[in-house]
Amino acid sequence: MTHFLKGANQVQAIIALRGVAIIIQVLLILFVNIALKYQLPWAPLFFIIAVEVAFTLASMLYYKQASMLNQNSAQQQKAILIQTSADIIFLSCLLFFSGGATNAFVSLLLIPIAIAAVTLTPALLSLVALLAIGSYSILLWLLPMSVMHGNMQGHFIAMGINFLFSALVVAIVVGKMARSINKQQLAIAKYRENLLKQEQVTSLGVAAAQVTHQLATPITTVQLLADELSEDFPNSEVIGDMQVQLARCRVSLDEFREMVFSIKEQRITAISTQTLLNEIKANVEVNYPEIALDIEQLNHESTMVMADAALMPAILNLINNAVRATKNNGSSALVITSMTCEKNWQLIIRDFGKGFTLKKLNELGVKPVTSTQGLGMAVFLSHASLERIGGKLTLTNHIEGGALVTLSLPCQTTQQPTAK
Repeated sequence: MTHFLKGANQVQAIIALRGVAIIIQVLLILFVNIALKYQLPWAPLFFIIAVEVAFTLASMLYYKQASMLNQNSAQQQKAILIQTSADIIFLSCLLFFSGGATNAFVSLLLIPIAIAAVTLTPALLSLVALLAIGSYSILLWLLPMSVMHGNMQGHFIAMGINFLFSALVVAIVVGKMARSINKQQLAIAKYRENLLKQEQVTSLGVAAAQVTHQLATPITTVQLLADELSEDFPNSEVIGDMQVQLARCRVSLDEFREMVFSIKEQRITAISTQTLLNEIKANVEVNYPEIALDIEQLNHESTMVMADAALMPAILNLINNAVRATKNNGSSALVITSMTCEKNWQLIIRDFGKGFTLKKLNELGVKPVTSTQGLGMAVFLSHASLERIGGKLTLTNHIEGGALVTLSLPCQTTQQPTAK
């Protein structure tokens, strides 16, 4: 039952179960009346079944679009509560006209409780259980005095206590087991998602290392050629610029190798947030001199974060994306806010671009996505780097336009010494 009710749409599964139950109810009524020659009141029984059929068809039409329920958990819970409560009411009415609490099928009132235990929250499960217990109690109370001969009164009281105990056991035990299974499934799904993400990051890292290794040789060759040309043309500005760019390439390769070794050896060091802000400012001024960078520091204490060598590249990836989005929208402004909130250092990057679409917000950082601006891969790598050191990355849209990227890391705060 648990696997069946955990399918694409739980409400549709419950409605399908009721459809099967209606067929069984009709067959049982015919069997009892025709085969067993036990006269049941056909008119009220089939009237109740007709109402049950109408309710089932109306529910099928109303919940035809399964996506509406899957997107709204509260709406789905409400729908399941209505359906299980209706099952209890219909079954209680049928039992009332076919023997009441003496009917052998009165224990079927436990089935809606079991369904609610698998699908509903504890609060809503309590409502369903109380409705079922109340329905059984009413059926027991309305029994005619003619059946209370001998010691049957004690027997029916014992039946009521047994049903109460059974309902509580189903609600508590099955509900607890279902929630435990749900937690395990969520944990397994999260583990698989993280494992897949780390595999993708590892693949990208291997590819990057191969490309870096392949670039080292041609860069060295071009450097030798540039040195020879500089000897022949010592006053050439073009050759001088070429040597400067080649020097930057060598430095970048060396920094990449050092970062790889640092991550491989899991070197975690304390880094001052002020140092990070200074590096960000220097990087933007050198690479994007046309950008008007505004750095806001809302806290004045000295803040330290524990991170590895991948932190700064991850931040620069996010800033490069923000700069690109700002420039593509015809703006030159970029705002970076540094603050400490609840023992976490937050770096908030606001660009003045067009913002994220809803689809991009759901995909960016979770997996590499196709993007004409190259945003997906950079955000994915930054998100993976931050998760590895216990950080978080949140993507939202600013109310006045543009995107907000919030980086959060656990921090250690120490007060600056006062000047004497």
